[in-house]
Amino acid sequence: MTRKGGLTTRKGGLTTRKGGLTTRKGGLTTRRSASSSEGDLTTPHPGVADPGRTRGPRPTSRLLRQLLPYWRGLLPAALASAGSELAGAALMATAAWLITRAAEQPPLASVSVAIVAVRALALGRGALRYTDRLLGHDAALRVVAGFRTRVYESLVPLAPAGTPAFRSGDLLTRLVDDVDAAQDLLLRVLIPASAACAVAVTATATAAVLLPQAGVLLALSLGVAGLLVPVLVLTLSRRTGRTEKAARAELASLTLDLTRGAADLAAYGAGGRAEERARRASARIAALERRGALTASLASAVVLLFQGAATVGVTWLALRAHAAGEVPAAHLTVLAVLALLSFDALAPLPSAARRLAEVRASAHRLAGLLDTPPPVTEPADPVPLPTDGPLGVEITGLRVRHHPGGPPVLDGLDLRLPPGRRVVLRGASGSGKSTLIAALMRFVPYESGSIRVGGRELRDCAGADVRRAITGVTQDAHVFHTTIRANLLLARPDATDTDLRAAADRARLLDWIESLPDRWDTVLGENGTAMSGGQRQRLLLARALLADPPVLVLDEPTEGLDPATATAVLTDILTATHGRTTLLITHDRAGLTGADRVVTLEGGAVASTG
Repeated sequence: MTRKGGLTTRKGGLTTRKGGLTTRKGGLTTRRSASSSEGDLTTPHPGVADPGRTRGPRPTSRLLRQLLPYWRGLLPAALASAGSELAGAALMATAAWLITRAAEQPPLASVSVAIVAVRALALGRGALRYTDRLLGHDAALRVVAGFRTRVYESLVPLAPAGTPAFRSGDLLTRLVDDVDAAQDLLLRVLIPASAACAVAVTATATAAVLLPQAGVLLALSLGVAGLLVPVLVLTLSRRTGRTEKAARAELASLTLDLTRGAADLAAYGAGGRAEERARRASARIAALERRGALTASLASAVVLLFQGAATVGVTWLALRAHAAGEVPAAHLTVLAVLALLSFDALAPLPSAARRLAEVRASAHRLAGLLDTPPPVTEPADPVPLPTDGPLGVEITGLRVRHHPGGPPVLDGLDLRLPPGRRVVLRGASGSGKSTLIAALMRFVPYESGSIRVGGRELRDCAGADVRRAITGVTQDAHVFHTTIRANLLLARPDATDTDLRAAADRARLLDWIESLPDRWDTVLGENGTAMSGGQRQRLLLARALLADPPVLVLDEPTEGLDPATATAVLTDILTATHGRTTLLITHDRAGLTGADRVVTLEGGAVASTG
């Protein structure tokens, strides 16, 4: 299915569409993204690299490098976590020593330091645990916010021609869930692993000082439980993690189809089949989650077995040393408690290993997104493009293909838009009208020929500059579920009420707005459901006029309207654009008497001019 939609701003706005999010600087544009086949989660688009492939370093390493700039905020959280675990182990070990030593009825002065230490460790453990949670989550949220911005910015060069390489819900899953994996990498993998490492090293060193052979045994046990078991979990979960991520992306796409296409599914009696596919995808995810949870649970049980064996072994060695007079009774209890508690810090590691497998899958999917080459390459040294006053457009011998090796959509097109003149471009579906708009706005590259705007060659100009100079209403322009005022301010956030009224008046929408009970604060509903077709098109025209580009493009502004309304809207458009360089694409014949020139397109070239 295809979806209409997009949120755009004239200067670096947000665009939401059926496959994801894109940003453009200078364009009130939304483009149609075709959904790929239902079975493929990332179906490559012709001419676009396979999004599943990655190049260069391993994806997880690349993800870590993306997080390195935030290490200053993460280091205190890691230190607080390690300190909390160390304080807990030290508390129990000190308390065990104090109890054993007190049973010997020593002078109070000999245990006073231990008494103070127990109190300090008890208070410090709680404070460090709170600090760990506070700093860790604060740093992780900052990291995710910054990383999500980086991923979002990587989508900018892909839109709109590159986004069909990804299925709709899959692209949203990459931008939301897969980016959130960076948070889990920090909070559920790196910080617990660093805390476990700190506790294991400290416990082993302490045991080795008290009884060397006990330190060796404890080190071996902690090494196997803390390294080998998580590695096994990671190995077993690696395939499951990739499969689960793909299944979640499929479920997101199916859910999007169900919600956005509910009316079509009901009309054709296909709702039951679509729901069954969604249920199967959900059941598959549940089965994968149960498998992963079972793996982590078995691994945790293995860690408990190592904990028990290590505790028994260390205690047996300590008892032998105590019987031989090598270790005092207080040290014996400290060793036993230390062996028992040192494994508590290792308890989260099996779950962390499972989560790391999921993070690896997310990193791989993000790398596939980041490695997708943009359809249009920006010039190394862009030429500035004038943005003041009406600009002329000269198109000569233009040839554009949708993908290399395919038939040309535009082949030898010659077209001239004089400054301040209104040119209407007509033609049958598939004649290349919308492709011409995409080439003018630098959304698709042109193979040969020339497009000169204001005397500058278009391919030598930056895409953002082009879309500040050439913009307007594209075929699938979107009306947002917000107020009339907010919908118009997308074009120019700094516009005054006078500017809004002038744009609405030129589009012949002002009288209708002022007749509404809430006037400019009227909520228009999703995609303008509270408006008629003619009012919706006039709102889009007012938004384009408010953007005030030197070259205004209007792609099928009367699509879906009845003949009478379409004629009225076209008449209003030609009246409102008087004296402005305008390219109007339409298939209608009526209402074009106000145009300066009418050009008919056929087979990717100009067939007639009148």
